Amino acid sequence: MIKKYYSYTEFITDVNSLAEQINVGFDAILPISRGGLTLGHFLGEYYGIREVYAINTIGYDDTCKLDSVRVFNIPDLIHAKSVLIVDDIIDSGDTMVAVLDVLNDKFPQVKFRTAVLFYKPSALIRPDWYAQEAECWIDFFWSVDLTNG
Repeated sequence: MIKKYYSYTEFITDVNSLAEQINVGFDAILPISRGGLTLGHFLGEYYGIREVYAINTIGYDDTCKLDSVRVFNIPDLIHAKSVLIVDDIIDSGDTMVAVLDVLNDKFPQVKFRTAVLFYKPSALIRPDWYAQEAECWIDFFWSVDLTNG
């Protein structure tokens, strides 16, 4: 499997690029945990938004894709009008589709938009904003730099 190391320096460049692309307002940022947490935190700082929540999914076991995506830890967004969902990557699109299905069902009054660092054009869904197209497996600095591997 071909892998690409994604550094902190690249991340900062891409966060700034995404922040410049995003041309709508939103009440809250909803990172998909764990991959979207770093991006969600940085965009929260960039926009001065304290309403940064998290939603959990499990769709992979290490690098092995599971048969289905489990979505849990859904925040209360009843008072939100527009929410930006963020993640590190839309690979197959299964995770983002599952999250949007759950959120649109639970909060039909909310407008959900999506932003990711990486997007594969073969995915089931295209994000509203992305920084780069993914051509291989991405080893994110937050997964690699704190381990022995």
